[in-house]
Amino acid sequence: MAPTPPADEDTAAVRLVVAGDVAAFDGIVKRWQGRLVTLAWRFCRDRTMAEDMAQEAFVRAFRALHTFRGDAAFSTWLTAIAMNTYRSCLRGREPRGAALDLSRTPAGGSDPFTGLRDQERDELVRRAVLALPAKYREPLVLFYFQEMDLAETAHVLALPEGTVKARLSRGRDLLRQRAAKQFAGWNTRVSET
Repeated sequence: MAPTPPADEDTAAVRLVVAGDVAAFDGIVKRWQGRLVTLAWRFCRDRTMAEDMAQEAFVRAFRALHTFRGDAAFSTWLTAIAMNTYRSCLRGREPRGAALDLSRTPAGGSDPFTGLRDQERDELVRRAVLALPAKYREPLVLFYFQEMDLAETAHVLALPEGTVKARLSRGRDLLRQRAAKQFAGWNTRVSET
């Protein structure tokens, strides 16, 4: 994950832009572009679409910059705008997820393909998360993939921390249930061969 830019730079850039120096917004874009594109990509899994969604998030942030009060960190404010933008862009679209296809993952043992299996497993988990309903997917993506703490995740989603905890728990349960179903089918297929 890209490191979080220094808050002082962002606050100074916000003041400059609000005062009329629109060129100062370039610094914000340069510091945050990677993180916003990565966040968008985690939702759509399409690089071009992720770049377009991040660009739209920056446009909306620029238009709303005068509303930034500094009550929360700039990162939280910008991420909230990005999340709302991504929701709008993806509304009505079928999530690009997939069932966990664990039949493609060889069972146990140490071999030269362990790293490849780990990468494939990680990709399967990401796709399974993307297939979850948005109310469970969004907290999981922010908390685990964007590595936000609970308070920041709750603030970005405009939810109480208790609700975020419950949704994280329910999302993990759904992933476990789906994986258990896949493992059950996978074990049956393996024993038949």
